[in-house]
Amino acid sequence: MMEMIKQVLQTSAKLYQHLTNLPIEEQRDEYIEKIHLLLDERGLLIEEMQKGGFQVDLENKSHKMLVELDKGIRERLNKVMKLIQEDLKDLQNAKRNEQQYRNPYASVQVMDGRYFDNKK
Repeated sequence: MMEMIKQVLQTSAKLYQHLTNLPIEEQRDEYIEKIHLLLDERGLLIEEMQKGGFQVDLENKSHKMLVELDKGIRERLNKVMKLIQEDLKDLQNAKRNEQQYRNPYASVQVMDGRYFDNKK
């Protein structure tokens, strides 16, 4: 059980460190992919620990460190999520502005009262 706690601490520390640096736009896909890999690895380890009857004891130094790391990881994941949501919102606004620029009268509906006679 102690070995699993060490593995979870190592994986959590890697994830925490990775989340410290926010991604550059060109490298965002790799950044998110690495987050997914580390979260999956960490999730599997925690799941195995829970199956073994693991209980958090805040008196234990490594358990306390694990709780602190988890709190920091959650905060940093929320920051990354907000950053990505803002980028998506900016992208949607840019698309809307581009469509409006290409056809500024698309949203205008005009009935000018013309009548075309089909007879010759």
